[in-house]
Amino acid sequence: MATPSVNSPAAKPAYEARIWWIGCLLLLASACSTPPSPAALSATAGPPIAARKPFPVESPNGTRSDEYYWLRDDTRESREVLDYLNAENAWRDTAMAHTGALQRELYAELVARLDPDESSVPVYDRNYWYYTRFEPGKDYPIYARRKGTLKAPEQVMLDGNQLASGQKFFLVGTTSISPDGRLLAWTEDTVGRWQYTLKVKDLDSGITLPDVMSNVEPGFVWAADNRTLLYVAKDPVTLLSERVQRHTLGADPAADTVIYAEKDPSFYLSVSKSRSEKYLFIALASTEESEWHYAEASDPQLRFRPVRLREPQVIYDVEHLGPDFVLRTNWQAPNFRIMRAPLASSADKDTWRDVLPQRADAFVESFEVSTTHLAVNERSGGLLKVRVLPWQGKPGNLGTLVDAREPAYAMRLMPTPGIDSPAIRYSYSSLITPERVYDYELQTSRSELQKADRVLGGFQSGNYVTEFIRATARDGQQIPVSLAYRKGTRLDGTAPLYLYGYGSYGLSEDPVFSSDWVSLLDRGFVVAIAHIRGGQELGRQWYDDGRLLQKKTTFTDYIDATRYLVKEGYGAKDQVFAEGGSAGGLLMGAVANMAPSEYLGIIAQVPFVDVVTTMLDESIPLTTNEFDEWGNPQQKIYYDYMLSYSPYDNVAAQDYPAMLVVTGLWDSQVQYYEPAKWVARLRAKKTNDRPLIFSIDMSAGHHGQAGRFERYRNTALEYAFILDQLPVLPGGRG
Repeated sequence: MATPSVNSPAAKPAYEARIWWIGCLLLLASACSTPPSPAALSATAGPPIAARKPFPVESPNGTRSDEYYWLRDDTRESREVLDYLNAENAWRDTAMAHTGALQRELYAELVARLDPDESSVPVYDRNYWYYTRFEPGKDYPIYARRKGTLKAPEQVMLDGNQLASGQKFFLVGTTSISPDGRLLAWTEDTVGRWQYTLKVKDLDSGITLPDVMSNVEPGFVWAADNRTLLYVAKDPVTLLSERVQRHTLGADPAADTVIYAEKDPSFYLSVSKSRSEKYLFIALASTEESEWHYAEASDPQLRFRPVRLREPQVIYDVEHLGPDFVLRTNWQAPNFRIMRAPLASSADKDTWRDVLPQRADAFVESFEVSTTHLAVNERSGGLLKVRVLPWQGKPGNLGTLVDAREPAYAMRLMPTPGIDSPAIRYSYSSLITPERVYDYELQTSRSELQKADRVLGGFQSGNYVTEFIRATARDGQQIPVSLAYRKGTRLDGTAPLYLYGYGSYGLSEDPVFSSDWVSLLDRGFVVAIAHIRGGQELGRQWYDDGRLLQKKTTFTDYIDATRYLVKEGYGAKDQVFAEGGSAGGLLMGAVANMAPSEYLGIIAQVPFVDVVTTMLDESIPLTTNEFDEWGNPQQKIYYDYMLSYSPYDNVAAQDYPAMLVVTGLWDSQVQYYEPAKWVARLRAKKTNDRPLIFSIDMSAGHHGQAGRFERYRNTALEYAFILDQLPVLPGGRG
């Protein structure tokens, strides 16, 4: 039994309202119209009450008043704003203090499941075996290699723990070895704002070269000369990937040549290398169009040419094989297909020919080529699968689906070097099966296990059950739901239910293993993922039906999945917890407004909740890239529709569930002030005393802390918050 507190379900007084009146009396405020400043609040007084400072947010379609706009500080240096955020963290600590022992218990069991010296499956490339590994008790990976054989002496190329020393935040983005194996280039982020720095190390001498390129995307490529790097530079304000630059080692980065500059702010840029290593690619992609350029990696001039210029509503991805490009495209194929196009005539779609035709029942998500076979990641039946077919097969041959034995799972192709490799590598996981990495032998059609993740702390997959069911939406569509529970959990409507959701950008939430969720499963929870519209689990139409002017379908799908699970006995009606992050945080904000009585608690991680204001401001990172996702509110039809569901704009005077809202001060994808304003408005309007806790990581960004162990402190806080809402902890634990 959790001890009742001012923020527990068992607590009677309406503390937030009471503290307001006490504060007014103490300050002798005649009308209580001006709340105390955050700096005047102590951690024991109650949650901070944000000042109201009306600010007009103008648009071609009307002006809205935003009383908490002042919480936006792009410099992140305003004393008033920082005081308020620190007061929120102080309130978090006070309100959750009674769960201290539970948080420590949860943290201990979360980290106890980790393999202390976890390592990746080695990859062979040019006479070296490359891998990453962890040292027991340390937060960051070590990047290493061995020459010729795995029994050779280890060469540590990069030690993330040394690089992270003294940093409040640290993350390695991408690492890449020069073709001759002598140099290692990598990108690192020391703020959490997705603004990486590119560096290079001489592996023979161990010396880091003076070449440093700042404010770049994490990905980059080497040219064949071992001294040229291509990288993507970002706009310092919008953080848009706007130009591809060329750097020659030893030259001044300030003089780096611009190879390509993109003028359309709705496109993302990236660079890559073909698996054959013959070509370098520049890829430009928006939601509904793409365009690729290629150059020979050995060309000293790096003269890029388009594979095919962009065309409205046509998306394609490119690989190289012999005389052809291999394309994944939606041209006359909404669910995408695989085609081949001669290099010399790739701009002419009449020369493209089918390899794997479109299917109505399968969405082609990605692919991998070898000299003898094509491997495809497809989504069929709502699940991510691997299909392999030979290039020399008979016309119409769809190849072979790799076997799986569980009702819900995900198989994902893993890139490995060597286009002549006799195997394709993939991973397999489910909600109850930790990740396993296999090599699929192309000639024998056999999967050879290379590595199975170890989960310590007494975990055994056989103690759990996973299911894949379909919930009926209000329009009759069948929503896939993956779920898991511990054997012995009663499915009679008495178990607490934890339901995760996302549903945006066509990103699919796969039912893969998370050791975190074991802490809930072992406490009697049913854990589920609702594969709602806005993702692509059931194909491109599933995505299209959950974006732009159909975005509300994402929210109603989630609510309908919740009700179905409760009706079918998978969860207690009064013990349902919802969680989502980023665009999934938008989902959380929407369902909190639309169906607050359905949920005992809601956890919103880095939530995108101020949709209209953000999408009106093209200086905010990501805005222009996402008009095809949400709509452009400069146009009235989109303005009105977005305004009708934007969580911040629709906060109402009503009872809300217990809520934990989490953000990072340096978040570049969803700025910290969106959840800050949302919490402030919720506090001012909600009519019940259910807890509302706001947690701000003052030294991290969108994905929180990157350290292997540190992130589990936030997970322990989250799970303690969930368990604290229950009248009795399932299983008698905690």
